[in-house]
Amino acid sequence: MPVFTPEYLHKVAYQIYRAKGVSHDEAEVVATHQIKANLVGHDSHGVIHIREYVERIDRGHIVPGAPFVVEKEAPCTAVINGNWGFGFVVTERAMRMAIEKAKTHGVAAITIHFQSHIGRLGDYPTMAVQEGMIAMITADSGAGPKAVAPFGGRGRRLGTNPICFGMPSDLEGTVLLDMATSAVAAGKISLARSRGEQVPPGWLIDKDGNPTTDPEDYRAGGAILPVGADQGHKGYGLSFMVEIFSGLLTGLGFGLDPQARHNDGVFIAVFNVEHFRPLDEFKKEVKEFAEFVKTSPPAAGFTEVLYPGEPEYRTEQTRRRDGIFVEDETWEQITTMMKDLKVEAAVGQP
Repeated sequence: MPVFTPEYLHKVAYQIYRAKGVSHDEAEVVATHQIKANLVGHDSHGVIHIREYVERIDRGHIVPGAPFVVEKEAPCTAVINGNWGFGFVVTERAMRMAIEKAKTHGVAAITIHFQSHIGRLGDYPTMAVQEGMIAMITADSGAGPKAVAPFGGRGRRLGTNPICFGMPSDLEGTVLLDMATSAVAAGKISLARSRGEQVPPGWLIDKDGNPTTDPEDYRAGGAILPVGADQGHKGYGLSFMVEIFSGLLTGLGFGLDPQARHNDGVFIAVFNVEHFRPLDEFKKEVKEFAEFVKTSPPAAGFTEVLYPGEPEYRTEQTRRRDGIFVEDETWEQITTMMKDLKVEAAVGQP
């Protein structure tokens, strides 16, 4: 059960992508996003995807260096075609574009289509938060493979359809809500399978619609449930709306094509706080609000109340100090790639 420093894992990811013909700048962006996912505790979006991204490059489903095309633009809006580039690279650039528009006009909204997986959503609103802005982002796979059954159904008809909000504040950690509208992100099912673990009740149904805790049942035709357990209609409703923002508004459409290339359609919205009220006042009040909420006496089984984003902040501090655990199966895949691509010497010893 190997544990590595984030710096070493970054070097591993970077060198593998460079060996696949990815430019220095793009390899840095992708590696940084993946390792950050591991750092904040979202291992399902971290180095576990390196082999998958390499395979997509080989199939032409990820195009390193793809042109970033602005198909339509107005002062507060834009439509971006990523031309199947790395989703990390395309979405980061689009978020910077939205931030610049919001600096002048107060608000901005951008859609993106034709790009690969964008990973953990939380990184992108954080960029706006660092500029004193509120941001939201939604993502969906359009007509690509589906993972989630709608409330009351058993067949896959929806993506995991995540949504994320970031808020500037005077708190140490970023106030960040980053959630799938499904009970769990699909990557966490793969992670459980890789680790030989069962999943909690309420995450999955098998192909016949029966509740299950076996991650293998998902691969055998089962489905992930909407977030909310017996109130799953709420998660389903959120997922439905995310699909409209990221699938229909982007022009990707909807449907079910298991052979389709993975395509993260994205909707971004940024709000410049200074256009609404003084930023310093807002940040101070967000901190005070979080502190007020945290004064709630903890319920049975809990030691304290945490604000959204606080668990990730704390996990990052711990993992920067103690290192990042990578399950054996994933590390074996990565070491095999390093050997095949002859980058072991460039990576060095952990």
